[in-house]
Amino acid sequence: MRVLGIEGTAWCASAALYDAETDSVLIESDPYEPDSGGIHPREAAEHMSEAIPAVVDRVLTAAEEEHGPDAVDAVAFSRGPGLGPCLRIVGTAARSLAGTLGVPLVGVNHMVAHLEIGRHRSGFDNPVCLNASGANAHLLGYHDGRYRVLGETMDAGVGNAIDKFTRHVGWSHPGGPKVEAAAAEFAAAAGDGEGGGRIADAALLDLPYVVKGMDFSFSGISSAANDAADDGVPVGGICFSLQEHVFAMLTEVSERALSLTGADELVLGGGVAQNDRLREMLATMCEARGADFHAPEPRFLRDNAGMIAVLGAKMAAAGDTVAIPESAVDPNFRPDQVPVTWRDGESVARGRAGGASSGAARDPDADRRGAEATVTVAGSGDDRRVVKRRVEKSYRHPELDRTLRRDRTVAEARLTSEARRAGVPTPLVYDVDLSNATLTLQYVGDRDLATALDERSTKAVGRHLARLHGAGIVHGDPTTRNVRVSPDGVGGGAENGETDPAPETYLIDFGLGYHTGHVEDHAMDLHVFEGSIRATATDPDQLIAAFESGYEAVGEDDVLDRLRDVADRGRYR
Repeated sequence: MRVLGIEGTAWCASAALYDAETDSVLIESDPYEPDSGGIHPREAAEHMSEAIPAVVDRVLTAAEEEHGPDAVDAVAFSRGPGLGPCLRIVGTAARSLAGTLGVPLVGVNHMVAHLEIGRHRSGFDNPVCLNASGANAHLLGYHDGRYRVLGETMDAGVGNAIDKFTRHVGWSHPGGPKVEAAAAEFAAAAGDGEGGGRIADAALLDLPYVVKGMDFSFSGISSAANDAADDGVPVGGICFSLQEHVFAMLTEVSERALSLTGADELVLGGGVAQNDRLREMLATMCEARGADFHAPEPRFLRDNAGMIAVLGAKMAAAGDTVAIPESAVDPNFRPDQVPVTWRDGESVARGRAGGASSGAARDPDADRRGAEATVTVAGSGDDRRVVKRRVEKSYRHPELDRTLRRDRTVAEARLTSEARRAGVPTPLVYDVDLSNATLTLQYVGDRDLATALDERSTKAVGRHLARLHGAGIVHGDPTTRNVRVSPDGVGGGAENGETDPAPETYLIDFGLGYHTGHVEDHAMDLHVFEGSIRATATDPDQLIAAFESGYEAVGEDDVLDRLRDVADRGRYR
């Protein structure tokens, strides 16, 4: 099968021919290059209207010269997400070409194509995918017939966040390569001042580092970088610190996704994925974790029609085509809306709980390897204690790593105790060793909630978070990995006339927690927990309904109302 793909979601007009038999890809691209600033939608659309016919003609001519008049078996196009005016031009071109050639039409989700080209080129079976591009930043994993959003930015895409700074200092688009070059030059000049510096030698600015479970935020760090430039801080130093913080955030949430799902493969996609420092951080993290990592060659990372053609061929082979009258583009086409018709196989969350009555899916002792810390259990019986040590992360700048490990150890010790005083079941804190970022805690529960999801437990978690918020505390990372349960216990309690008590249920790992009474932060806690359920449970709706009913019984209605807004605010809707 040979598929002609057309891409034009924002800035790059591109066409490609993919030959599935030889696994070869011919790509022709004509990127839009604004004179200054970022992408201007009207100018981008004008560029598409001129460039799309030209790149399509070059690819089609080459295909027919080599394979004859029947060279193309299907036409695939980027259906979304993207800029509406650009997408409509691409859609019109694809419909016209498919109709003229008399071949099927395939509508491809641009972000799923970024994932699938990484899976295709790596040969990985079931990876987690980090998409890092201009308007996008999220983590995807295959689960129950769809790609689920494990985590995503709650405001700007990673490339847009960087471009916000470069526009502020007067640099032209795209800003990412310029930031990378300036950061590398700054790091090289560190240390002995003769170009022999290392990342660890370069001075680091204090910038916002915002991770909420597997979600993250870039708006604060962009503003802080702009303020630093206004205050006269050398631009090279800002570029260096901006990269170190932003890419460390992306690497941390990627490791959290690997930990939550149990996956051992990670692929990287998107234009920002061409950055050497980001690739270095992810490769270092995966090596330390024993996971495999792959980033495709640059031509498949920037927006390109090759990835559209490759996924289009897989979809066409599965019969997943679209009739021309039903092929409208969707600028808000989320990747988790796409039925994955072209692949089978187990969920990326293999070995996890499968639904409301699945029981324990695997050995609970396997749960002790988290994304941040090593956990050992000392003693036996009622004298068991947990020694939790936050591990040094060599992918992070040493100064940033020390700060995060210390601050999170302090926060966990303090908020674990405060939550307990507020009536939320948590472990007792026996000892704190800040110099080694180590806590000694009471051993609670038999296993993580992730291995034994049920409605009674999730309802208990809802009640616990409501009490926590009532005390002005946000957990920060309330995933199913950070809840411990004893299925035969009664610590969850029967309330409001219930006769069937929940299992004993504890909240743990308050390292990302903080004090706040703001409804937005409380709603974000709920969003993180529900996201972890959707990412791993076969029947998440029943579990989420139970969780929200537990919260509603104890908490404030305005938090649940705000939750709807937070859930709808995802950057890639």
